[in-house]
Amino acid sequence: MNLDFTSTTAAQPVNAAAVEEVTRLRANRRHRKVTVLMGGFSAEREVSLSSGAAAVRALESVGYAVQAVDVSRNVGALLHHLEQTSPDVVFNALHGRYGEDGCIQGMLNVLGVPYTHSGLMASALAMDKPMAKKLCASAGIAVAREKIVTREDLIAGDPIPVPYVVKPHNEGSSVGVAIITDTKTPRPFATHWPYGERVMAEEFIPGRELTTAVMGHHALGVTEITTSHSFYDYDAKYAAGGSAHTLPANLPADIYAEVQRLAVVAHHILGCRGVSRADFRYDGKRLVILEVNTQPGMTPTSLVPEQAALSGISFPDLCAWMVENAQCDT
Repeated sequence: MNLDFTSTTAAQPVNAAAVEEVTRLRANRRHRKVTVLMGGFSAEREVSLSSGAAAVRALESVGYAVQAVDVSRNVGALLHHLEQTSPDVVFNALHGRYGEDGCIQGMLNVLGVPYTHSGLMASALAMDKPMAKKLCASAGIAVAREKIVTREDLIAGDPIPVPYVVKPHNEGSSVGVAIITDTKTPRPFATHWPYGERVMAEEFIPGRELTTAVMGHHALGVTEITTSHSFYDYDAKYAAGGSAHTLPANLPADIYAEVQRLAVVAHHILGCRGVSRADFRYDGKRLVILEVNTQPGMTPTSLVPEQAALSGISFPDLCAWMVENAQCDT
C-alpha cells in the first residue's frame, strides 16, 4: 500500500477543531478498563483481528487496562465474560455482520456498557445499503440508481442495463461485490451466493474513488484510492500492494471541501457517532456516495488513521478519543 502525501492541489487545512478536541481529552484522560471485541464470525473476520490487535496495542500504549476478546457465536460466553470483568468501555473492532449491523450494539445497550462507534439504529441503517441510500438521498446527496432483486432474478437475466454492480444488501468491505460489464461477464452469483436472497443491482458509476473519515462532527481529509483491480474490492483493500492512497486527494479546493461536507451530512443523517468513513465516486461532474462505513478498518495504515495522522492525530490518540467518547444508546 503506497501513500502519497504530495499533491498539486493547494494544501488543504488541517482540522484544527479535531486536533484541539483530542488534545483536551488527552489532558483529562482517565484510567479505564477497556475490552476490545475482535474477530467474530463474519466474512471480515481476518480484518477485524488486525483492527483489534492494533487497537489493543494503541490503547495499552497510552495507559488503558485492555483485554481482547475473540468473539464467537457463543453469545452466552461473551455475556458471562463481560459480566465478570465489568469493563468501563467496549472498543468494538468487529467488522461485518453481527458486529457492524446493530446486533452487538443492542446487546451492549442491554448490559449498559458504553461502546465505541455508532449505536444500534445507525449501525443497522448504514449496513442496509438500500435504506442508507434512501436516507442519504433525502439529505440531498447523489446516489446510484438501484433495483433490489432475488438471486433467481439475476440468474434469469440482467435486471438493469449493463454495466451494473451486484452487491449483497448487508455486507461490508466489498464482500460479494461484482461488476457486470457486459453479457459475457462471469456471474459469480450463479454458482455461489452465501449472502441471502436479497441482492442489490446498482448502476455502475465510473470515476475516481474518494473517501473521507468523519470524527465526531469533523471531516479529517479526503483520500483518493487507485488500484490495478477492476474496482476497490476486498483484495485491493487488504492485500499488500492492492491499492495506493493519495492523501490529500488531488482535487480542486471546492470539490475537496464538498466531499468533506457530504461525508459529515451522511454521518449525521444516519445518526452515526464516533468515527465513520464515507466512500464516493467522482466522475468530474458529480459526487455520488457509495456507502457509509460505521466500523472502518482501524490498523495504523488504514484509511481513517491515515487521515487522522495528516491532521496531527496519532493512532493511539485516535483510539483513546474513541474510548473517551464511547456511549450506549439512550
